[in-house]
Amino acid sequence: MRLADQEQRTILLVEDNPDDERLAVRALAQCPVAVNLDVVRDGQEAVDYFFGPHGLVNRDGARYPMLILLDLKLPKLTGFEVLERLRSHPATKRLPVVVLTLSDEEQDVRKAYELGANSYVRKPVNFDRFQELVTQLVQYWFTVHSHPKLSA
Repeated sequence: MRLADQEQRTILLVEDNPDDERLAVRALAQCPVAVNLDVVRDGQEAVDYFFGPHGLVNRDGARYPMLILLDLKLPKLTGFEVLERLRSHPATKRLPVVVLTLSDEEQDVRKAYELGANSYVRKPVNFDRFQELVTQLVQYWFTVHSHPKLSA
């Protein structure tokens, strides 16, 4: 996959835990594939990022993130509600969403896939394992996986 520029390599991190956010920022900074990171800290911010008055779906020529890392346990709107909203709109329904969460409850895994998650990954608590996981995710989604053209 050829990318025209690094600006197209954007990840949206939807994470309310400041410690997990710092781990993700640190892991992405050490990742061999350069990416831009946008962070929102609750479910409503995630929905507004796309659908608010100044959200991406309302901007001509907006560039959507190529990957969304979505926690499930979020304030205001849950990760499930965010995922449901993303999958219900033509402009966002094909965006890759990786649920990145501490939950290993079977009903959460099932529900995430039923709502259209592309992957469900449990967050490792060890930083080295987390770094390895983030590197694998980025390399897969930005160098191996073929992305469809997205249009609003």
